[in-house]
Amino acid sequence: MTHDRKHNLLVALMMLVGVAMIALSLPHHTGQMDLMLSHQVGKPWRNPTLIAPFDIPIEYDEATKQRLTDSVDAHFVHFYKHDAQLGSQKAMLLDRALKNQPTLPATVRHQVVSLLAQVYQDGIIDNEAYDKIAAGKMSQVSIRNGSEMTAMSTHTMRSAGRAFETIDSALASSPYRQVVQQVGLGSYLEPNYVIDEQEDAKWYNDALSTALTPPSNHIVQMGEAIIFTGNVVTPEKDAIIKTYKQMVESNAQKHADTHNYTLLGQVLIVTILMLVFYVFARLMRPRVFSNLRRMTFLITFMTLMVVAVLWIVRFRANYMYLIPFAMTPIIVSTFFDARTSFFVHLIVVLICSLVAREQAAFIIMQFLAGAVAIASMQELTKRSQLVRCAMLIFVTYCTSFVALELVRGIDLANIDWHHIIYFGVNTVVLSFAYVGIFVVEKIFGFTSTVTLVELSDINTPVLRQLSEKCPGTFQHALQVANIASEAAVKIGANVQLVRAGALYHDIGKVENPAFFTENQTGVNPHDALAPEQSARIVIQHVTDGMRMAGAARLPGVIKDMICQHHGRGITKYFYTQACKAQPDEQVDPAPYTYPGPNPQSREAAIVMMADGCEAAVKSLHDHSEQSIRTMVDRVVDGQIADGLLREAPISFRDVETAKRIFTERLKAFYYTRISYPDDIRPHTEGDTPAEVNNAE
Repeated sequence: MTHDRKHNLLVALMMLVGVAMIALSLPHHTGQMDLMLSHQVGKPWRNPTLIAPFDIPIEYDEATKQRLTDSVDAHFVHFYKHDAQLGSQKAMLLDRALKNQPTLPATVRHQVVSLLAQVYQDGIIDNEAYDKIAAGKMSQVSIRNGSEMTAMSTHTMRSAGRAFETIDSALASSPYRQVVQQVGLGSYLEPNYVIDEQEDAKWYNDALSTALTPPSNHIVQMGEAIIFTGNVVTPEKDAIIKTYKQMVESNAQKHADTHNYTLLGQVLIVTILMLVFYVFARLMRPRVFSNLRRMTFLITFMTLMVVAVLWIVRFRANYMYLIPFAMTPIIVSTFFDARTSFFVHLIVVLICSLVAREQAAFIIMQFLAGAVAIASMQELTKRSQLVRCAMLIFVTYCTSFVALELVRGIDLANIDWHHIIYFGVNTVVLSFAYVGIFVVEKIFGFTSTVTLVELSDINTPVLRQLSEKCPGTFQHALQVANIASEAAVKIGANVQLVRAGALYHDIGKVENPAFFTENQTGVNPHDALAPEQSARIVIQHVTDGMRMAGAARLPGVIKDMICQHHGRGITKYFYTQACKAQPDEQVDPAPYTYPGPNPQSREAAIVMMADGCEAAVKSLHDHSEQSIRTMVDRVVDGQIADGLLREAPISFRDVETAKRIFTERLKAFYYTRISYPDDIRPHTEGDTPAEVNNAE
């Protein structure tokens, strides 16, 4: 399997995993329905206009249902069973018990038994029912006699306790009251009217169902609007929406074993959008697509962002306004170009819009926020830019939200201003995007502009060591950084990367500073060495520089500058010396060749050209403009002829622009001062005017 084919397969596999993770996080049918129908009674309907796909019976709202239920409870006649034999049975038992009291006269015994029979004839009922009777809530009960139903008044009925009090009060003046109480009169009192639970529940449910069933013409017809966007959700509308939801869910459960078309459609949309990103990266950003680390970051970032949004929205739809979607273009644009970051942002927004309550408004607002984020973060060089960017995004959110509300016909008085709080929280979270940038740098090995700016501080340990041990090399690095960054500005390259790379490109010379011309003050140690040995020492500064960069944990892009600033070039001075020393032999160029590789980026190419031009121009005795221009052309054209710039994505126009900038900047560095005469002396008394003029 070829490298390209393997790379494409890995990218496709990562995207497939991303689609699977997003699909698993998408809300199921019920969850999606909850999102699309989320609302509050008394608040405007913010979802798209809801059209009835079938006839929907209009159910009563909760308040009406409660009122009708209370009416049924107040007027329903409950069903009871009457035990007609219980009274006579209890009277016989009481009569037998009283006969065992020899001191009790027969007349009193007959009186007590008669009282017991009377309360049973009036009716004894349970305590709960008696409380309702006493409160005037149950004036009648229904008694079933075979197939007939008889309504009976409850005004004579008593509870067992009240029946006991009735009998006891009738004996209050009798001297035999204590004797009667000894037989336990209360044990002979039991309800002879008992609720018929089965019959009562049946008739009660029938009455309640009849009361709560709307008229047959009380329906929303198929194709009729249930509620329009912006209309206030009344209790009646709330009841219709709930009925619609129940009918849809019931229908979905019946067809759950066949196809879940909603989920299928969502997965197809996600797949299509990920394929669009794949095509964009492969055709429009081939250098990004060919870098597995960069593609891994982009696919992982998009997937995790979408999955996080989907899980957050499961809790509450309005939480989408708390999610800082603009963090996507901020973080991505820190390491990639503006077009790539905006494209990634749109992919994330479009996928997340599948669960947005107001899809069109959501896409418009996030589109504007992303554009503002990219425009205000063209080059992140300090943390204060994040705060400014966050404030601009907050203003964008608020303005676009109010504008969209007005477009929907909602006046200012009815706008839900709670969204402004959501946007404020969003802004606060967004201002901490620097943490996300730092995490991405550490995990994926990218280098942000902020890091490059920090590395460009000449007080860093590595550059301070360079300035102390190799002052000439340090000055050379500063001048290369100045002319290279100026050229980077003109051709649109990464200025901060060029500046930082130029400052660190020669740090390896710290190991052998005396072997480099700019640090020599007298004796040249190369005079005592063979050309091959001198070349090896000079070339070694690239290897030493890579080792020092690793020890200092410098970013990979800086290491690239160190190893690529000479490319696969030859130390021509020593190679020429070797050729002259062995005129009759073919000298092998390998020992005189830098390890490379050749510059792989525009930034590395600029540093190589600037490095060569600055060193060559410094060796000139004549620093006139023409002399500098000729030397710059000679150096750069020589690098092109040697094929050192062949692998860098830099155009001939960029090269010509860089050469022009190098000439202008180097001419300014080596401008010629006027010579000050050394025979100026102060005017003294006795000098003639001619002598004074000659002195001046």
